[in-house]
Amino acid sequence: MEVSFYSSEGWESWGLLAKPVIPEGMAFLVDDDLLFEDERGLRATAVGNEWLRLRPTENCSAPSSWGTYARILRDWFVSAQLHGVEIFDTRDRLKALLSTYAVDRAGGALKQQLGAVTWNQHMSVLGMFYRWAVDESYATAVPFTYQQAAVVYAETVRQIMVNQARRRVPHAHVTIKYLEDDFASMFVNGLAGLMPDGDEDDSQQRFRGRHLARNSAVIELVLSSGLRLQEFTYLLACEVPLLPTAPRLMPIPFPIPESITKGSKFRVTWTSYTALARVHAYLSLERMLACGGSAWRPPMRWGEPLFVTEMDGQGGRVNGQWVKWSSLKPAQRRRLVAPGGGSMLLAVRSDGAPFTAWSSVFERTSRRIAERYEPRFPHVHPHRCRHTMAMATMERLVAGYYEQAARLSAAGGDADDALAHYLTTTEPLLVLRDLLGHSSSLTTEKYLRRLDMMRIFREIYEDSGRRWGLLDHESAEREADAEFEDEDAGVLV
Repeated sequence: MEVSFYSSEGWESWGLLAKPVIPEGMAFLVDDDLLFEDERGLRATAVGNEWLRLRPTENCSAPSSWGTYARILRDWFVSAQLHGVEIFDTRDRLKALLSTYAVDRAGGALKQQLGAVTWNQHMSVLGMFYRWAVDESYATAVPFTYQQAAVVYAETVRQIMVNQARRRVPHAHVTIKYLEDDFASMFVNGLAGLMPDGDEDDSQQRFRGRHLARNSAVIELVLSSGLRLQEFTYLLACEVPLLPTAPRLMPIPFPIPESITKGSKFRVTWTSYTALARVHAYLSLERMLACGGSAWRPPMRWGEPLFVTEMDGQGGRVNGQWVKWSSLKPAQRRRLVAPGGGSMLLAVRSDGAPFTAWSSVFERTSRRIAERYEPRFPHVHPHRCRHTMAMATMERLVAGYYEQAARLSAAGGDADDALAHYLTTTEPLLVLRDLLGHSSSLTTEKYLRRLDMMRIFREIYEDSGRRWGLLDHESAEREADAEFEDEDAGVLV
């Protein structure tokens, strides 16, 4: 059984009266004999494909997720075939299959093993599939056992059904999911081919990777703005904010078009002058050399090329029609061909083609830093950069850094008046809520709790106390030790 992806290219030659109503790039399952039904009727793969085609209407609009759902179904279907169990068999046989499947995925062949988080994702997807199959009368039983539980959030109690096949995972706050300042700096330097402290590496083991300016510039922008993977991958070069004429302390507003954001919600985040200057340096040299006169064209499987002939920061003439950049989805953005050649995306390869393989860059750089310089360095996935921005920004907001910068900039006449007023009158939690694009400050608060928020307040309290002579650190330690001594002795305090 294989997973394939639908393309309507050449559909006119298929002998059909109309173009099939299947989304471009939709994942679907194909049995080895290429049949979707047999003497017994519709096969399970055909039913699975019917469910997969409905994913865009079930809050799953990202094409990358369609492939993930299809692969999860395929693995389950293949396991069922191996053990002679029908996909819509009796409950007892399905539960027995699930038990065997769980053992194989937990301790079978190495390439088959799934971590707890990935296993839970598989169970969630299969649970959705079987609930739909029951509602549509394809199935009469499901392999899962559910238990009712209460969820409390923001003083609201909600009853939910919990799939008992899920595995226990550590609470979100147990694992730190962001980079401290020194590790964040180390990561950017590693992407630039530098030593952890930013010096040139003169050793024989010096890293001489390609696109060092591109990788370090884009990731520094991400660390200062909190962009998600899809947002910085499909950001157009012309959507990067203009660089102020002089360095500034104030952050620089950074609009993110709704067509590439999660939930299609427009928001304005910000970035630092330093990060933005680095991106503009990349734009004016490495990227310009890669795209100038490039003959790159998108492959046919992506669809027809979208040639841009006129453009500004808001929109351009694409294949003869004026469109706004904010209306273009990721699949359309990667097909844009700039007036002078090459892709319109911010990050490009040496031939001017769009670059989207960021996860590989993150993985290779993290591994190289851990192997050569710092064994404690974690695997940095793209979303960890967003967490890092959230913590660093909240730390500065709580410490009053941005408020002070706003006042100084306003006094010097080089500030955005609206942003300066916002920073001096708005609570830090609300500022971060808007930067991250959360719909509620309650979401932001819960998000911060998972990122060890109390560390920020503790460190700022201790630092301020030492600087102003209000906190005797040694006496505080003695007092804390005494509290624990009294507790050990059973003394009421």
